[in-house]
Amino acid sequence: MTHAAVIGAGTMGNGIAHVFAQYGWQVTLIDVSDDALARALATIRKNLERQVKKGTLSPESVDEILGRIATQTALDTVGDASLVVEAASEDRAVKKAIFQALDKAADPAAILATNTSSISITEIAADTRRPGQVVGMHFMNPVPVMQLVEVIRGHATTDATTQAVLEAATGLGKTPVEVNDYPGFVANRVLMPMINEAIFCVMEGVATSEAIDTVMKLGMAHPMGPLTLADFIGLDVCLAILEVMHAGLGDDKYRPCPLLRRMVAAGHLGRKAGQGFYDYRAPSA
Repeated sequence: MTHAAVIGAGTMGNGIAHVFAQYGWQVTLIDVSDDALARALATIRKNLERQVKKGTLSPESVDEILGRIATQTALDTVGDASLVVEAASEDRAVKKAIFQALDKAADPAAILATNTSSISITEIAADTRRPGQVVGMHFMNPVPVMQLVEVIRGHATTDATTQAVLEAATGLGKTPVEVNDYPGFVANRVLMPMINEAIFCVMEGVATSEAIDTVMKLGMAHPMGPLTLADFIGLDVCLAILEVMHAGLGDDKYRPCPLLRRMVAAGHLGRKAGQGFYDYRAPSA
């Protein structure tokens, strides 16, 4: 496999495109918005230049890597790709529509992967005529930096598909871990209840956000406190994942904290919105 298509040019999509192109793949980056594609290429260039400053990439390789990325605005341009990675919004209906379109447009032998952080691979695969070739490929944010890729087998995912994706992830310099299709997989099934419990601690007045994060950093050797991490992920994303796990596993230990719901309703979504458990807005002059 040498040609990948990446669907969605947001934070995860541009990071995935970056890594594939860096490791020699031809990449078609697809988004409905030309502006989003332009922003994605600018972000990829900035991140590549950061790697140059760190000494992990040669200066001349930046344009070479960017030259491997073509941009398109239509899903029917995935035809030549042997691996398609969907990184659109974490919305079941959106993914259903994308996978139905990809199933028609992609080469019959192509593997269709989703970067979903919580939605059932089995359900996504059922929307296609190739369920054995549908798999989860869950990269961590920021993609160029984080080593882990969860490779998630749906109910019908074949051994050959799983092995091909494990090998592709390893070829990208990542460490793939094979997991099975249950709500939240492994990363979020363990992480999100911790974040949720930290939010309950804030709501109940157990401690401040800063105090909770300090306890987890200094006491549990976490590089980032759970509330800082929640702001980084996006509180709306955290809420969506918890709701998937609560519905899929039927256990109230996954019930989203009411404070999380209130903050999302208020638009305090974390870093991307300027406000979350911390204030990221520039100080007024």
